[in-house]
Amino acid sequence: MFARDQLMQLGQNLAGLGTKRLAMMSVVGILVVALVIGSAYYLSRPPKETLYTGLTQQDVARIGGALSDLNIPFDVNEQGGTVMVGYGEASRARMLLAEQGLPTASSGGYELFDQLGSMGLTSFMQEVTRVRALEGEMARTIQTMKGVKAARVHIVMADAGSFRRQSRPASASVVIRTDMPGEFPGAAAIRHLVAAAVPELNIDNVSILNTNGAVLAAAGDPNSQAPGKMLGLEQTVSERLQQNVSMTLAPYLGVGNFHVSVAANLNTDKRQTRETTYDPDRRVERSTHVIRRAESTENKTANGAVGVEQNIPEEEPTASGADRSASKDERREEVTNFEISSKTISTVSEGYRIDKLTVAVVVNREQLLDDGQVATPATLQPKLDEIERLVSAATGIDASRGDVVTVSAVDFQGQTAALSPMPDVGVVEHIMRNLGTLINGAAAVVIAWLLIWYGVRPMATAMREVAEANALEGGNLVGAAAGIGSLEAADELEALTSADSAIVEDYQRRNENSPQARLQRIIDMDETQAAAVLKQWMHDGS
Repeated sequence: MFARDQLMQLGQNLAGLGTKRLAMMSVVGILVVALVIGSAYYLSRPPKETLYTGLTQQDVARIGGALSDLNIPFDVNEQGGTVMVGYGEASRARMLLAEQGLPTASSGGYELFDQLGSMGLTSFMQEVTRVRALEGEMARTIQTMKGVKAARVHIVMADAGSFRRQSRPASASVVIRTDMPGEFPGAAAIRHLVAAAVPELNIDNVSILNTNGAVLAAAGDPNSQAPGKMLGLEQTVSERLQQNVSMTLAPYLGVGNFHVSVAANLNTDKRQTRETTYDPDRRVERSTHVIRRAESTENKTANGAVGVEQNIPEEEPTASGADRSASKDERREEVTNFEISSKTISTVSEGYRIDKLTVAVVVNREQLLDDGQVATPATLQPKLDEIERLVSAATGIDASRGDVVTVSAVDFQGQTAALSPMPDVGVVEHIMRNLGTLINGAAAVVIAWLLIWYGVRPMATAMREVAEANALEGGNLVGAAAGIGSLEAADELEALTSADSAIVEDYQRRNENSPQARLQRIIDMDETQAAAVLKQWMHDGS
């Protein structure tokens, strides 16, 4: 009920201001609301909007010149690869730059074939365009990898040649710009990607460099590849073994009560083993060679004198005085060849072999002691031996290989210092960190003050003036009604009412049930009767 009365009172006060005042207040309110909304939008929007990112220096220079010609303010970040324009200008700037073919780096792939006609191209030009398109597509793919901002790829295709016996192999080189200087873990992945995309390209012929001049992967240089490969492999094996030990000891000691360090010495030498085994029990007859020979020999010697009689033939020669011998020889050779079963095993190993492992484990001594137990070698040694067995099982320790495991129990230091609260930030640093928020808050306070000073304050003043005027007019009406003694006084009251009809109408709307309103209605219905009543009141009062 009270709220409804207040609303009715507020409505009556607003209606009493008049048309001109209400119009002025409406205009002021609209202006204040527009000012608040505009200020909030202007203060909350970012000052700059990114136009293009990951650009080369050539593209930044071309885009900067084009934006200057178009009268569009722009800015470049500290790294020099991002162009920013004012808020809301990015779409228009991209359309205007696209008309000029900027940035040019976006058309380095297979779009090159869209710009070439089908007539007048030699085979050399077609091959060059194909290589350029392949380089652009590879650069785009590499830039999608995490940590790579920009990339350029140079490819040399395989060439058989006209006067060479051996063809020249394909090769490639990649230059990348990364977020963080130093080693890039994705170098091996880039080598595999480029080698798989280029025909007849071996992965060993791909070189990768960064913009700082560091060689991430060298082509055709096993000496430069071996140290990096060995270091990365040892680091990987050490981290894996350290993770195994941590997973084993965490349920037993709890996280934060131990520290593990693993050093692995690996051997990555290439090994080739060839083994041949003969089985004499498993033989097969391969061939048989048989030689048979029979010989017969007869010798006869005559001992007669030399003369004519020797030349006369005889019917039956006699054997007197002559030597005679005869021999007969038979020979047989048989050779059988057998094939003995044999097995040849050839093994080539290009992996790695662990030569030695060194594991060091530091355990918090308080974690090994039970409640009320004193730290002595007799109480700590069984638990240290148990931890050593667990570590040996988790890492695969081999004593014959020379592996070493060291477990020590010490009092951890610095745990309380690590958990100590950070020092408070100074007032100046607080102000600098929240400078933007403070500016926005100050702007909101100023806008609210303007709204109250130029909006609410004039409205309240006007409403107070109207209320005072209504009260004054009501008192005048009551005094006039009480002091009228004749019909001329009633006419004067009617003239006074018509002089300020707007105030009277407002007064009638707000005080319909007041005595003054009832008196006014009586006067309006019957002026003669009202005058008689007033005369009677005046006579009784005298």
